[in-house]
Amino acid sequence: MSKQPLPQLFDATRQSDAHVRWLRLCACDALVDGGLAVSFDVVYLGAPCTAFAVRFQGQVRAYLNRCTHVAMEMDWIPNRFFSSDGQWLLCATHGAMHHPLTGACTAGPCNGGLTLIHTREQGDAVHWQSQYDLLPAI
Repeated sequence: MSKQPLPQLFDATRQSDAHVRWLRLCACDALVDGGLAVSFDVVYLGAPCTAFAVRFQGQVRAYLNRCTHVAMEMDWIPNRFFSSDGQWLLCATHGAMHHPLTGACTAGPCNGGLTLIHTREQGDAVHWQSQYDLLPAI
């Protein structure tokens, strides 16, 4: 039996992959475990939106700054998403608690999990990945 090539996951010529690229967000040391987030502006499904990146257990995660219960931003103090013990991402308005690594809602008024934005650390910088439905704000 011959080996079949693995499917190509990225193809810049495909319409759905034409907007996929990695964009620099911040220096790696700007994100501290359980600390303040770094916010950034995006266009999601054609509408302007704010997103945020945090570090938890040494890993960087980014999500849309959008409550899953009501379409509003989650932080009432800029860039403060973590609970006082640094273990949960909170919606300051409704009290919903989200797991920092998965975005899954674990308590409070939930309507699904947070919308994940893919990130990576390369060198001394954190980058986020644009998609066909998630673009940098201009």
